[in-house]
Amino acid sequence: MHNSTPLNGRNMRGALIAGAVRGSDASSAGIGLASIRNGARDKLEFLGAASLFAAAHSGFPASMEPFLIPAILTLDEAILRFGHEKRNGRRVVFTNGCFDLLHPGHIRTLELAREMGDVLIVGLNSDNSVRQLKGEGRPLLPERERAEILAAMESVDGVIIFDDLTPQKVIARLLPDVLVKGGDWADDRIVGREEVEAAGGCVVSAPVVPGYSTTEILRKIRDTAAVTRGDS
Repeated sequence: MHNSTPLNGRNMRGALIAGAVRGSDASSAGIGLASIRNGARDKLEFLGAASLFAAAHSGFPASMEPFLIPAILTLDEAILRFGHEKRNGRRVVFTNGCFDLLHPGHIRTLELAREMGDVLIVGLNSDNSVRQLKGEGRPLLPERERAEILAAMESVDGVIIFDDLTPQKVIARLLPDVLVKGGDWADDRIVGREEVEAAGGCVVSAPVVPGYSTTEILRKIRDTAAVTRGDS
């Protein structure tokens, strides 16, 4: 009989390595993602352990497999996973953005969005789409790192990276119950509104948190750097 004792942070890595040595079948190590989740102290610890677990059984180092984090999904994977949630009567919420430099405004919006349903899926602009929207020099962080940061947040259940300038195709296929967008967007400019409302869902404008903007943060950094160079 396999040992079903939940793993904790101290013995998790050892058990994962042992599983990789014994064989490619996760059960041969007497562990599974359910055990890892039960033993992890928080979501970030679980995501890291799950990445190690998958990497150990794929033959690649975890550092080479950034998309092994379970919450980072393709659109098809998200539809399969969260379509089941919708059929069971759970409310799926969707929001999107570039999330280049994550700041308190982002975090509060994500937390508010999560409170509006049972599952929160975040659409993340790819590096290519951010560059087209924001210009050269953006994003500061590549899409894989931005996705990993979002996936580690307690309020976020899934992250989908999309390459278009808008998430219209993602929303049209996912059809969330609630679409959340920042209050600085006019109602008639919210992409996906028509599709969501036609399917019986609703659109919510989240209040803008004053004082927080990635563009403004970057401006302050540049201004401070210019002053520092001038004083030297």
